[in-house]
Amino acid sequence: MEKITILIPVFNEVNTLDKIIKKVESADFCGLNKEIILIDDCSDDGTRDLYKNYNYKVLYHNVNQGKGAALRTGFKEATGDIVVIQDADLEYDPVDYKPLVQLILDGKADVCYGSRLTGSKPSRSFMFHHLIGNKFLSLLTNVLYGSTLTDMETCYKAFKREFIEDINIKSNRFDFEPEITAKVLKKGARLYELPISYYGREFAEGKKITWRDGFHAIFALIKYRFVD
Repeated sequence: MEKITILIPVFNEVNTLDKIIKKVESADFCGLNKEIILIDDCSDDGTRDLYKNYNYKVLYHNVNQGKGAALRTGFKEATGDIVVIQDADLEYDPVDYKPLVQLILDGKADVCYGSRLTGSKPSRSFMFHHLIGNKFLSLLTNVLYGSTLTDMETCYKAFKREFIEDINIKSNRFDFEPEITAKVLKKGARLYELPISYYGREFAEGKKITWRDGFHAIFALIKYRFVD
């Protein structure tokens, strides 16, 4: 394996995009060549003015569709042997990706998740209802799919591209997380978790996921247990 694709879905992150790009650029992804793809989901806060500063592929949505739709667009363009997801805010630190990617390189995993809930890495205190929601969704995932995940909703997911390239993602919003999890588990993925740091932000700081997305996640977990 020689190349890794880092997909960065972006929606109105003018205050954080430069910082996260620099973090991704400086992070060691096990020595793999980096293909960075930015997917702009119709930002209107000045974020689009920043792209001229980067020498990376930028894909544009002319209508805001959601994180899942942005990632669906990005996966179609990814050419790396491994594909990872990086949010455009500063909640996750790209240095945490190295051990996840290494498990795939070592031939032990097809998919590797970074868990915020193991307690062994720095983690900003969750909003209570988000913590309970995350734990419930992970429990529901484990009941439905016979897994032992602690953090299904994590952003940090690393995939062997050849394992997921035939998976058809239908979700447009944050229900991408349960859908991709359901489909890789149903496909028999060797899925591992490793601890990662988490520097969560509040709604006033730009956090976008809400309690409504939790209901969509529940529906997606149940739906994709029985349909493709």
